[in-house]
Amino acid sequence: MEYQLVISNYTQPPSLKQGDTIGICAPSGIFDISRFNIGINMLKSMDFNLHIPDEIYQKKRYMAGEDKLRADVINSLFQNSNIKGIVCARGGFGALRTLDYIDYDLITANPKLFVGFSDVTALLMAISERSRIQVVHGPVVTSLADANEATVKSLYQQLTSYCSSCDADVNSHIYYDKVFGGISSDSCGCRTLRKGYALGRLTGGNLATLCHLTGTRFQPNFDDSTLFLEDVGEPTYKIDRMLTQMKLAGMFNKVKGVITGSFERCGYNDINKIDNINQARTIIDEIILEIFDNPEQPIVSVVDAGHGITNLSLRFGAVVQIDI
Repeated sequence: MEYQLVISNYTQPPSLKQGDTIGICAPSGIFDISRFNIGINMLKSMDFNLHIPDEIYQKKRYMAGEDKLRADVINSLFQNSNIKGIVCARGGFGALRTLDYIDYDLITANPKLFVGFSDVTALLMAISERSRIQVVHGPVVTSLADANEATVKSLYQQLTSYCSSCDADVNSHIYYDKVFGGISSDSCGCRTLRKGYALGRLTGGNLATLCHLTGTRFQPNFDDSTLFLEDVGEPTYKIDRMLTQMKLAGMFNKVKGVITGSFERCGYNDINKIDNINQARTIIDEIILEIFDNPEQPIVSVVDAGHGITNLSLRFGAVVQIDI
């Protein structure tokens, strides 16, 4: 398998350098302070300064404050010229509720790398599509608390990589220090589910969150995309149901290729009584092949991104070429 990146019409935000300031927002759930502090220290160890607004410590039920307050923190971080990048505190639940309060025109005028995953997928989709900027599907502050070396290195390289004329560098760190890869099933553990060729912008994220966007005015557009999907803790029949709903809504009609990440702890407590991770992953791969049934769609399974032990950072909005 070979992956390459080409020109994208999504703005590539400026890369960060050592000494730059990263702003922290909390668009989703209340976070564990001890894990948060460990993650903050990890970012500091990369030689970044941190700006942590007082507002992110507020609480409303299971969320880190009122909806508008959480969105206003994001808006203010994009507006502040001293902030060079933004990392979310955690996922969980709540990002969906902030979408109406985000100033997308402000973000368009002040593009910055915005990092998160899981529930933050809602913001990754809304910001990338409405503000037309590249965003980073990568670890949140609390998940950095126990992140492995590959995860930390990947995030650092996404934050500091830049290519003045193309997207060639933004995903180059994954598995090899080349253009996105030279990824093969032998070298990374990923599997080819279907051979083929595809060229499309990388997009997607957490399946459950993407499914919840279906039918809303924030429903993402996957036309001409290389679609990345991952999830955690879902029975296989629910994964099947979510993908089927999105397919029936026409969201997959023009997808060029598919890459799946980790489906961590998926399949357990299933109606089929699946208790083996390999068996669950085999069923998920079968479902993916059935949903994306175009024989010309290449599909790659088990890239190390998402809720697994390794969570490699991916640049959404960059254009990925898959040649299997």
